[in-house]
Amino acid sequence: MESFIRFLTVVWVVISSILVSTAQINLPLKYQLDSIYVTDQKYREYLSTINDDPKLQDSLSAIYNVNKDNLVSFLWKRQNEIDSLNLQRVEAIFKQYGYPGKTLVGTPTNESAWYVIQHSPAIKKYFPLISKAGKQKELPFSLVAMMQDRLLSQEDKPQIYGTQVLCYPPKKQPDHTECFVWPIDKPEQVNKRRKEAGFSDTVEENAKRLGVDYKVLSKAKVKEIYETP
Repeated sequence: MESFIRFLTVVWVVISSILVSTAQINLPLKYQLDSIYVTDQKYREYLSTINDDPKLQDSLSAIYNVNKDNLVSFLWKRQNEIDSLNLQRVEAIFKQYGYPGKTLVGTPTNESAWYVIQHSPAIKKYFPLISKAGKQKELPFSLVAMMQDRLLSQEDKPQIYGTQVLCYPPKKQPDHTECFVWPIDKPEQVNKRRKEAGFSDTVEENAKRLGVDYKVLSKAKVKEIYETP
């Protein structure tokens, strides 16, 4: 698995290097952001598949000398530590350059700082900067839309593009967790908005990709069914 992660790292660096012109790109900054992206994904690669892969659980448990019951929390602890450091690095980049977009670092490196903010507690602080980068075409607008949805869901407001799936225990089964697409503003128009934002799939297809069946839910219905904060 670690060799596969290293392979992905090499592929990411090679592709991003091919797609940019060294005459226009800030290469030291690009390489720094490539490194940040790799660490942002380091343990998320494991965490995205570990529950469905007993062999991976056994392997990681042996590598890190951690009981399998504690493995997920152990990996999240390590990833959260990385995320905190990455946020500090990206904030320093913002202070010096603004958002490091396509013109400055090329693609796909222009997405690296977005991932760090999306995985941080600083979305509200930096969303205006992210939004500006999207409007200037320095960042894919679909990523701006995803961050906007996450911010809205964090603020207990309906999302716009249907990108966010949240998990809460149902009131009738408090020892069980159920995931669902967070309520959407004007859900009958969501796929039109998704297409305009640059998404290639529908809200139903995206939900299926995330492992849930899409249902139209209001905020009132969510409060009725689930134990929410």
